[in-house]
Amino acid sequence: MPIFGGKESSVFEAIENHLKVVDEALVAFRALVEAYLEGDFERAKAFEREVDQLESKADSLRRGIETMLYEGAFLPANRGDYVRLSELIDQVADAAESAAHTLILAKPKVPAELKDEILRLVDSARDTYSVLVQAVNALNTDVDKAIELAKAVEDAEEKADEVEYDVKGKVFESETITTYAKLIWNQILTKMGDIADRAEDTSDQVMLMAIKRRG
Repeated sequence: MPIFGGKESSVFEAIENHLKVVDEALVAFRALVEAYLEGDFERAKAFEREVDQLESKADSLRRGIETMLYEGAFLPANRGDYVRLSELIDQVADAAESAAHTLILAKPKVPAELKDEILRLVDSARDTYSVLVQAVNALNTDVDKAIELAKAVEDAEEKADEVEYDVKGKVFESETITTYAKLIWNQILTKMGDIADRAEDTSDQVMLMAIKRRG
């Protein structure tokens, strides 16, 4: 059952919509990576445009949330927490957009033997974000559950870190790509991992807000 009503309820609905759009950006990013790994550059470019559009939509939704807050939703002392929350959620989409641009602009050769491993990193990053979505949504229903889920985001991010480290090691061991491609892939893989990192940053804010709410 929702804890808040009125203007506050409208803010939570807007945040939920924001979360969904960011997730759509992550879905488009995964499709971009898959198309690129399959050698379909034009399709990958099309998904890059979709990621850009969804990131812009997420930005717009963030600004709308901030406007709602400054128009009077929540007590003044709490508004900053929700502004910060929306900013952090938005940074997840920013991370996906940055990774997409680097991949498309640099066009590194694909290490064929590592296609599945690279996709595994993308999936682990999105898995981390999926737990974050549950944590944020729990803020309006069950703060204890929100705290539990925020901790679960940290666990998921650690798993994503392990996948990132493993894939990077295999890239540098690869004998099928150049040193230049290895360096570019290292940068791209770091940016893919940033998606999970930004989700964890957001979970820290969820934890703080839930603890304050619980008192």
